[in-house]
Amino acid sequence: MLKVCIFGGGAIGGYIAGHLSRAGLCEVSVVARGATLDAIRSNGIRVVKPAETFSVRVDARSDARELGVQDYVFITLKAHQVKGALEQIQSLMDHKTVVLPPTTGIPYYFFHEAPGQLKNRQMRLIDPVGRQWLALPPQQVLGCVYWIGAHSIEPGVIAQDGAKAGCPLGELDGSRSTRASRLSELLSASGIASKVSDDIRSAIWIKFVNSLCWNPVAVLTQATLGEMRDAGDVVPIIEGMMREADALAVRLGIAIGPDPDKRIAMTLSATHHKMSMLQDLEAGRALELDALSESLDAVRELAGMPTPMLDSVLAIARLRASRAAAARQT
Repeated sequence: MLKVCIFGGGAIGGYIAGHLSRAGLCEVSVVARGATLDAIRSNGIRVVKPAETFSVRVDARSDARELGVQDYVFITLKAHQVKGALEQIQSLMDHKTVVLPPTTGIPYYFFHEAPGQLKNRQMRLIDPVGRQWLALPPQQVLGCVYWIGAHSIEPGVIAQDGAKAGCPLGELDGSRSTRASRLSELLSASGIASKVSDDIRSAIWIKFVNSLCWNPVAVLTQATLGEMRDAGDVVPIIEGMMREADALAVRLGIAIGPDPDKRIAMTLSATHHKMSMLQDLEAGRALELDALSESLDAVRELAGMPTPMLDSVLAIARLRASRAAAARQT
């Protein structure tokens, strides 16, 4: 039986682990810490969906080294947490292990096996000394995009926001591999729609732009998606930011798929959802704004194009985040 480890027990990690464990088609473990670890060990993982609620027991550990080598490792940490966890993640891997790093921002492996002049380009603004490139070799990576609107009601209890959830995945060279097909089948059989994409780089870009545009605005407005829609003048700002970002993709030769209006409509279907960064702000957690800014800086440098609208919104969001952090310390 395949061994799958979910490294990170938050909303996305708990959602995936809960579904895979319930299906019983693979051996599932979770690496977590603190209250989340205690809750999963005591009560398992509980997933609240629009049409059902279920609870399931999952093997939860604080030390990944206790679990041994895995077939697949989902890294469901925040982007800024990955560097500090590399040693533990490596303990789960041998040369055959498939790893799925987070894709909130542009991931370090983004141009591995890319067509054209950017093939295998390492981005030092994202992975300054190549630590992730060496620790999590890009040839062992599957790209994966989490289109899962979810939040933690409490440690170990995950609520799905919106009617649909899925995570397309794929090889960076666009090939149809056994390892991608096998994982896609596992996820789909567990209740998480997962298609193998022949252009996962485009899917990663779309998710990055979605996070780059919606998350900072959510931090500034402190509004749900539905509230932003109903405001009338907020969504056009999101669209302008998306078009500015997509211009970079065109310059870099990255396919960008649906137009911004279609992507916006898909996001707004989860009207009651709070973007993950707003959830973090309200919970007093560190925000991933730096990961988004670093990613934007990296691709803007390659494209040689300005992004004044995105830069302005990110600057204001960073100030909002720093003010919130200062308030928590008083």
